[in-house]
Amino acid sequence: QVQLVESGGGLVQAGGSLRLSCVASGSIFRIDTMGWYRQAPGNQRELVATITSGGSTNVEDSVKGRFTISRDNAKNTVYLQMNSLKPEDTAVYYCKSAIGFPLFRDYWGQGTQVTVSS
Repeated sequence: QVQLVESGGGLVQAGGSLRLSCVASGSIFRIDTMGWYRQAPGNQRELVATITSGGSTNVEDSVKGRFTISRDNAKNTVYLQMNSLKPEDTAVYYCKSAIGFPLFRDYWGQGTQVTVSS
């Protein structure tokens, strides 16, 4: 059984910062791409950023220059550093990881709420 647990969400004023963490635990052989997604009320879940096992990153234009994704492979953890937060960043943030070998399966965390006040 594999579990992803996010932490680090909360309430912050516009212009502030938060750092999200997501730890994978359980029967893990290998982790491929890890990523962060978000879903605001009434909206579809959208991609925020991804990072491969080799460290290559992809960051969506809406957060580029403000958000940074990183990972610690030894700790099975992915991070999302969020700076210069805006009210429109308010959403539930979810972690997703491709885990297994040789076939990979996507696992999702339960989500962590980020609320940015104006």
